[in-house]
Amino acid sequence: MQIYIVEDSPAIRDRLMTMLGEVPGTEVAGAAAGATQATREILASRPEMVILDLRLAEGGGFDVLRALHAQAPEIDVYMLSNFSADPYRQLARRLGARGFFDKTREFGRVREAVAAKAKERQCKPSSS
Repeated sequence: MQIYIVEDSPAIRDRLMTMLGEVPGTEVAGAAAGATQATREILASRPEMVILDLRLAEGGGFDVLRALHAQAPEIDVYMLSNFSADPYRQLARRLGARGFFDKTREFGRVREAVAAKAKERQCKPSSS
């Protein structure tokens, strides 16, 4: 399962890439710090999952989420942000996010979500 990471902090992006790259059955397919690059690369490569920060170096996570939901709704998008109040979570859900994690309190849950999705995909029979 390919994962794309959208995070403006190099330290957090590296931490995510390391943590998620160690999940069996996954591969980090790419990463970006800004909305335009992320949207372009995700739509071109079509990973199965995206981990998406809300605040980005250029643009915002909701811009990316809107574009992906409109053009590639099959991609599972999980938000990861320090801005995790209910209005942000509700908007993310309305825009098509599969989950929303607080960077401070729920960082480890991202790995759990990725591992569960990878296991689910490995158990699905292939369509041949």
